[in-house]
Amino acid sequence: MQSLPMSSSRKYLPAVILLAGCLFVLRARSQEAIPLAAPLTGILPQYNDYAVNDQKLSADEARVAGMNDYIMRVYSHDSVAAFSAFVSYYTRQTQGKTIHSPRNCLPGAGWEILNAGTSTVSVDGVPYVVNRNTLKNGAAMAVVYYWYQGRGRIVANEYTVKWNLLRDAALRGHTEEALVRVVVPVRRSSPAQDSASTAREIASANALGGDVTARLVKEVARVLPRA
Repeated sequence: MQSLPMSSSRKYLPAVILLAGCLFVLRARSQEAIPLAAPLTGILPQYNDYAVNDQKLSADEARVAGMNDYIMRVYSHDSVAAFSAFVSYYTRQTQGKTIHSPRNCLPGAGWEILNAGTSTVSVDGVPYVVNRNTLKNGAAMAVVYYWYQGRGRIVANEYTVKWNLLRDAALRGHTEEALVRVVVPVRRSSPAQDSASTAREIASANALGGDVTARLVKEVARVLPRA
């Protein structure tokens, strides 16, 4: 059968999304809450010879985020914070209680996105695409990696994440998922330093963030429920 022209098929997209949304709402109450296979505290308990400090969200922050469990850790080298890792887990996602995208949260915290894109990391020879953004907040700069992991997938694109959520809620009856985020401060000797020095420091932050990301993909997979 000949496929519909793109312009013709697109007009059905809103109806498809509406139908998926209706199915999501109908199945939300009957979703199965899927517990973790192992505690989140077992994720990346150490990194090389870095010092590790666990952090806590405020009660209001945790309530707004709505996750069922999380870890937030700062890894320091020579008494300087080298990077932070945040993993939040939702046993199920329902209307009004889904993962919040860092793309929306970070600007709300005062961070300006200088560059937004993706990066491919290799884990045991398998490539995975994750988000990688360069941010600025006053004189501070940082490189942020983040992705969505769960139900046998690692996804960067927010639209794909939403579609998978609607489809899995309707057809599979469970929507457990984790948001994983790595923040690497860019070590700048001076806010007025030359662009070449800044580029080198951003490249160094990217390299560290990429290595941490590859490790976290494996660590998170180990504690998530089996697909």
